[in-house]
Amino acid sequence: MSDKPNILLVDDDDFIQMVIGESLAKLGYTVEAANNGLEAWNKINLNPKKYDMVLLDKVMPVMDGLTLLKRIRVDENLAALPVVMLTGAGQTEDVVEGLAAGAYYYLIKPATLEVLSGVVKNALEDSVRKRQLLELVGQRRKTMGLLQQAAFSFRTLQEAKELALLLAEVSQNPEKTVSGFSELLINAVEHGNLGITYAEKSQLLAEGRWEEEVESRLQSPHYAENKVEVMLVKSADILSVKITDQGKGFDWEKYLQFEPERAFDLHGRGIAMSRIISFDQLEYLESGNSVVATVQIKKTLH
Repeated sequence: MSDKPNILLVDDDDFIQMVIGESLAKLGYTVEAANNGLEAWNKINLNPKKYDMVLLDKVMPVMDGLTLLKRIRVDENLAALPVVMLTGAGQTEDVVEGLAAGAYYYLIKPATLEVLSGVVKNALEDSVRKRQLLELVGQRRKTMGLLQQAAFSFRTLQEAKELALLLAEVSQNPEKTVSGFSELLINAVEHGNLGITYAEKSQLLAEGRWEEEVESRLQSPHYAENKVEVMLVKSADILSVKITDQGKGFDWEKYLQFEPERAFDLHGRGIAMSRIISFDQLEYLESGNSVVATVQIKKTLH
């Protein structure tokens, strides 16, 4: 991502283009506009690496926003491109459909400068993390494919990132699974071992202090002995990864689906996205401090 991120704003309303475009410019971003999904798709196709984010209205002529979102999500070159959907007040029934199709977030337009700033900042930071992971996958795929059983333990975010890469390589489809493994391992650290609640994370993200707080708690004697345990078992057809933290668990059932009441939070969709995109099965056990992710191994021809 460049020093001045480039955002593509897609909306057929000239007033919305002006208001959001001016707000983004005040926040230091470069903004280009498109009047419909097809025009935006042509711009993205011309240079897939040009844009760092897409802000996308749902209802437009020629090609609507949801159709464009689905096109973006099936294109491997655009896997890490964050898309934030724009919706009018009272249209929240569309939110779940958009999130399930791969939208990072929904904004009610016109958004305040504070809300717009927080959403764009977090979406871009999340995109950078995903791109960094994708750039590292594939380096050990052939060797990792030989692994059949292993046990790991770790504490930190950096260790979670490194282990996510390894597990993704073992899956033989790292581009698909790496973000899902990263999500589960980071959850085990922050929510499980370090006890950061959903509400606390919302506040930390809004203040830009999430990673700082994680690192602070990792240094605290209260959490120093807490580790995440990971068990890997692979057969010819299936990879099974069990992740267990030392937390009290959580009400995991509601996080397996996209729920409208959390649609406008800055987080809380990672588990549902992982279940849909990264894994063939995702099962939480008992209180929720243990989760099993299952991946079907892709057959390769020799």
